[in-house]
Amino acid sequence: MGDNEARGDDFEKKADQKLSGWSFFGNKYEDAADLLDKAGNFFKLAKNWRRAAAVYKRIADCHLQGDSKHEAASAYVEAANCYKKFSPPDAAQALNNAVNLFLEIGRLNMAARYSKDIGEIYQQEQDLENAAVYLSRAADLFDSEGQSSQANTMTQKIAEIYAQLEKYQKATELFEEIARKSINNNLLKYSVRGILLNAGICQLCRGDPVAINNSLERYQDIDPTFSGTREYKLLADLAASMDEGDVAKFTDAVKEFDSMTRLVLSIGILPDPWKTTLLLKAKNELKKKEDDEDDLT
Repeated sequence: MGDNEARGDDFEKKADQKLSGWSFFGNKYEDAADLLDKAGNFFKLAKNWRRAAAVYKRIADCHLQGDSKHEAASAYVEAANCYKKFSPPDAAQALNNAVNLFLEIGRLNMAARYSKDIGEIYQQEQDLENAAVYLSRAADLFDSEGQSSQANTMTQKIAEIYAQLEKYQKATELFEEIARKSINNNLLKYSVRGILLNAGICQLCRGDPVAINNSLERYQDIDPTFSGTREYKLLADLAASMDEGDVAKFTDAVKEFDSMTRLVLSIGILPDPWKTTLLLKAKNELKKKEDDEDDLT
């Protein structure tokens, strides 16, 4: 056992003694929490994240005994930071405890921030259903605090997740909702054409050319300048290729758009794997239909 871990042990034993005894002066739970905090710091220095996480959960319990909910929530956040090193699901649970406490004391911004963190943990763990739940919670909380940009960012992540789950209609609706909210905001209106492109790509994955063309008319209502953009031309060309059952035309439209936008790479913007994945799905569906028609002939 290293020196730091040994010192952490000593402080945790002192905290145990404090909790098991009587306290005529002061508050034994506050005193124990202070000792456990010292233990936690030493366990972190020793990189014993499991013991550090357990200690911070004990600190939260001590603060709850004294009804110090803000301090308890902060301790759960510290526990989560330790759990992230070896157990993301436990980190998410600790953060959820923190979020519930922040909600109880009206710290909505903090609750939003850590709901977002939980959603991102689940996203990294490929638990997309739970990721969507917590990102939705974050979006609602950011919106209630007047942080529309953050709320839109969360909603966009949720829409992307729904598309990954092949819930294309729900994803489309969310992207369109973001576009409507953004078009009259001077800071956000320039992102609208990219958001409408995402909505249109989700429609493409449904494989319904009529719905795609109807959507293009609707997008023109949302943003009157949209019909003059590269994004609109791409969606219109892809819709036409699907209507005609022409895989080559679909591929050429994507290549043309890619060549026109490739300059963005020079300023450090990388290709979007989300769009690439969905366009490939749409193309494969189109190819499957083309192959089926060939078999019939």
